[in-house]
Amino acid sequence: MECLAQLEALCERLYNSLDSAERAHAESTLKCFSVNTDYISQCQYILDNASTPYALLLASSSLLKQVTEHRLPLQLRLDIRNFLVLAVLYTYKCSKTKGNYIINYLATRGPDLEPFVVGSLIQLFCRVTKFGWLDDDRFREAVNELINFLSQLLRCAWMEFPNKFIDRLFSEAFPTQHFAIGLKILNQLVSEMNQSTPGVPLSHHRRIACSFRDQSLLQIFRISLTSLCQLKDDDGSKLQELALSLSLRCLSFDFMGTSIDESTDELGTVQVSSSWRPVLEDPSTLQIFFDYYALNKAPFSKEALECLVRLASIRRSFFADDATRLKILAHLMAGTKEILKTGKGLTDHDNYNEFCRLLGCFKANYQLLDLVNMEDYRDWIRLTAEFTLKSLESWQWASGSLYYLLGLWSRLVTSVPYLKGDTPALLDEYVPKIIEGFVSSRLDSLQDEFSDDLSENLLDNVELLQDQLDCIPHLCRFKYERSSICILTVMEPILQIYMDEARLQASADRSELFHVETKLAWIVHIVAAILKIKQFSSLSGESQEKIDAELSARVFQLVNATDSGLHHLRYGEISKQRLDHAILTFFQHFRKLYVADHVADSSKQLYIRLSELLGLHDHLLVLNLIVGKIATNLKCYMGEEIISHSLSLFFEMASGRDHFPFLGDYRCSRSRTTLYHTIGLLVFMEDSLLKFRTSMDPLLQVFVSLESTPEEMFRTDTVKYALIGLMRDLKGIAMAINNRKMYSFLFDWLYPAHMPLLLKGISHWSDTPELVLNRSQRLIFDSSSPNGILLFREVSKLIVCYGSRVLALPSHVDIASKYKGMWISFTILSRGVYVDDIIIINSDHDGIQKLKQHLFYHFHTKDRGKLEYFLRIEIAQFSFCVVPSQQKYALNILEETCMLNCEPVDTPLDPNINFVPKRGEDLEDPWRYQRLVALTGNYVNFGVFELYGDRALADAIDIALKMMLSIPLADILAYRKLTVAYYALLEVLFNSHIVFILNLDTSTFMYIAGSLEAGLKALDTNIVSQCASAIDNLCTFYFNCVTLEESPNSPAALNLARRIAEYPGFIPELLKTLFELVLFENCGNQWSLSRPILSLMLISEEMSTNLKAQILAAQPVDQRHHLSTCFDKLMADINQSLDSKNRDKFTQNLTRFKNEFRNK
Repeated sequence: MECLAQLEALCERLYNSLDSAERAHAESTLKCFSVNTDYISQCQYILDNASTPYALLLASSSLLKQVTEHRLPLQLRLDIRNFLVLAVLYTYKCSKTKGNYIINYLATRGPDLEPFVVGSLIQLFCRVTKFGWLDDDRFREAVNELINFLSQLLRCAWMEFPNKFIDRLFSEAFPTQHFAIGLKILNQLVSEMNQSTPGVPLSHHRRIACSFRDQSLLQIFRISLTSLCQLKDDDGSKLQELALSLSLRCLSFDFMGTSIDESTDELGTVQVSSSWRPVLEDPSTLQIFFDYYALNKAPFSKEALECLVRLASIRRSFFADDATRLKILAHLMAGTKEILKTGKGLTDHDNYNEFCRLLGCFKANYQLLDLVNMEDYRDWIRLTAEFTLKSLESWQWASGSLYYLLGLWSRLVTSVPYLKGDTPALLDEYVPKIIEGFVSSRLDSLQDEFSDDLSENLLDNVELLQDQLDCIPHLCRFKYERSSICILTVMEPILQIYMDEARLQASADRSELFHVETKLAWIVHIVAAILKIKQFSSLSGESQEKIDAELSARVFQLVNATDSGLHHLRYGEISKQRLDHAILTFFQHFRKLYVADHVADSSKQLYIRLSELLGLHDHLLVLNLIVGKIATNLKCYMGEEIISHSLSLFFEMASGRDHFPFLGDYRCSRSRTTLYHTIGLLVFMEDSLLKFRTSMDPLLQVFVSLESTPEEMFRTDTVKYALIGLMRDLKGIAMAINNRKMYSFLFDWLYPAHMPLLLKGISHWSDTPELVLNRSQRLIFDSSSPNGILLFREVSKLIVCYGSRVLALPSHVDIASKYKGMWISFTILSRGVYVDDIIIINSDHDGIQKLKQHLFYHFHTKDRGKLEYFLRIEIAQFSFCVVPSQQKYALNILEETCMLNCEPVDTPLDPNINFVPKRGEDLEDPWRYQRLVALTGNYVNFGVFELYGDRALADAIDIALKMMLSIPLADILAYRKLTVAYYALLEVLFNSHIVFILNLDTSTFMYIAGSLEAGLKALDTNIVSQCASAIDNLCTFYFNCVTLEESPNSPAALNLARRIAEYPGFIPELLKTLFELVLFENCGNQWSLSRPILSLMLISEEMSTNLKAQILAAQPVDQRHHLSTCFDKLMADINQSLDSKNRDKFTQNLTRFKNEFRNK
């Protein structure tokens, strides 16, 4: 007990001491409880005997950490569970029947504990339950007993005192505190099962969540509803709060594993299982939440509304028939109409926002025809319109909620063309008023004071501004003529004031100009948004073009005024910058609609009206106006935001770049790439070497200046920023290259004269990586050209130099910056370390064998047997002919584009489309499509390096592996770009350089192999496929060189065989993980996963049998025979071979096996 008292004193200091040194000492002393599994029994002792809350908190939190971070044996987890659950048996007498109900440690001490201790213990219980849910029935039984215990308490209390339930509930005979703890446990349990836990693979988490959903969630939801019904008269009690929270957690459960983005308020469709139908179709379920909203104040009322939002978002197909679904709609409409009429609870901001979400659900989940046919529709739409107008008037208070209301009206008007029948929708009356209210509210929202806080003005917050404007275009175009008159009526006097101010010689009132520019910015954004939707809709016609011209003409007038007179001196003012941002946004949308060649000829009415108003009679004059504005911005602004926005429109302008001051500001260095990309596109429009060299003269001067910089000055910031800028400029030029000839221009200009500067830069600035990566893989050389080899040698030097320097950096160097250079290095190698296949054709079979043996021992090649697959062409050899096929190539394309399971159609493309060169929008990621039609990839004949004793390839791979090993696996998985590059390189190494991998030391090899297993559990399908490919290459090598060989003789095969023997659990664990992915995940890369599964199963029949036994043991007894038969069919007609025909047959079998397994 003396030791326990000392520990309690330490815990008191840990949590309460104001002395940081004292807290640190206590933390260091007590750390062993959370990191050492030997202390688990001590934690249990503390929970049993400690008297202070802080000691109890230490014990429970330490156990939680132990359970979460360590893969504790099943029996140890059961011991923890038993300790928590079986500490006390609570006996409750009910209806003359005694029943023993297992409750946990909390039943004994919970009512006397501090809330934070109770919360920690509950979290521990739920975490242990989750981790053991699939491992042992006893974990699930504890939850079932708790559910039955609470159900029995409610049932007994109601049966004995149906008219005095509340009195009975709080009588001394009823265990109210235990009931509250039970509700808390269920709340935490639902939350725990719904959220992924760090360290638990997502696939395993989904299996647990789905099992919990199917076995327990509906029962828990029923308990919450029963509790709410029987607690209705107990206003504002803690039990009410817990029951309401439990209902919300059940309805918010991730039923389908869709991983809803928590950063957005968008709910989407709630995919409730059909087994919930009797509960959710019951009218009392909806009504109980409307009642709780009416009876309670915030935050209870907000949670009730949140439940209603989720009930209103249930998928359409959930309901048994349309009649039932429409009854739910009628109930929702009547309930919301009553709230709109009375306004009850809407003075609370949270309630207000949630109610707006509820209104937004109506059109998101029901058709306009359904709404119009409701008996209450006329009153409901009138009250909703009045509510929206009041919200617009209260913009300061309701700005965050307007998105839902405007979204509702936007979806309503877009459905009008599809409305059948004669019943009026009444939108003609209300929508124009809403537009007028929106425009007025935006102008009234301006603050009197000046502020640089981006959070205070929507014009500075791109995402919020987009939310506000997304819905307005549809509303404006619904009654376009009336809406345009409203906008022009507001805009013209403000525009006139602004133009008058430009003519003044003296400085105008700063406050007045601030307001005028901000109002104009809002109006221009609204006009730009209106123009934006035309490209997504069929709202065209001469009358609409004329109205577009009227609105656009005012913006063009404004453009002429913004950079003239007094306004030419205001580029540093934030209101001027907001206005110019709005103008650039308008240009972006207008140019796509009316300036591009393929649309200008079809926009005659617009240009006729623009000619009458401003003299702009064709798109070329408008183009000149746009280019002039961009040039002015580049010359007058220094801020990166305006520069970046302007450069996105800069593809029509390339002159005068030396006069742009932003090029001298290192903060705008990323914009340089966009600038030189644009310049490159213009330069490469002609195949002119002279024009290319002339355009590169400014960069040549920078090269010469840096090359002449003394060694002692190379580490200065001036050189650093100049070098970074140069690299970004070259990257922009490289991005513009679209053919081999243009690339040869750049390569010959750069190599060999300027490569030493790059090497020098890497050696001096390895802690600030700015390696240039050509993402589009355009580096293609003829097989007879030495340029590919020369380029790789230089790249190898750069990577080796960078890797050597970065590995020697101290640990305090910025991790993100360090990893940036590493992922670029990995990516360069994964796209460059590519070895082509060698086809040997000869009638001398002995000579072929000797040649293959020579290549294998000298160049680490791999014998792929008879030619089956080359240049993405499958080759079938027969005694009388050779048949080529591209079936596998086509399947790969379908798999990669997630179209493998799509049904074929007769005409997948519109036969009437005419494709015209140099027209249309550029693809966001052209490499994806270029890669699909490229045959050879990046051609570098790597055999030359070893043949001539050049270590360029070996050194590059060696330094890449060292960099890989220097990064903790947790960091590899935490940084997205690093993860992608790491696994892409591993796939290449296991495919083309597996002998190099197998000759590594054991610890290094097992680290890399272990990272493949971790990659299989990643969320990215491409990474999973890459890991599967690497594993398949490894197992194929083992099968061919170890399994089929009586006595392996190559060093690589012997190394692999020894390591598999030393780590017997490695291969079975891979097979188990792959099987779980196929059986329990909706994977779109099943073809890729099937390859290594077959390779692994052929390695060892015993391993396959053991896995089968494990999977069958986890299934219900009555289904095991059927599943065993499915397993037998899996290997039907499969022989001991890894040829393509055998692999394809296994893939087909695996697909059937998966379908039969899931339909068990």
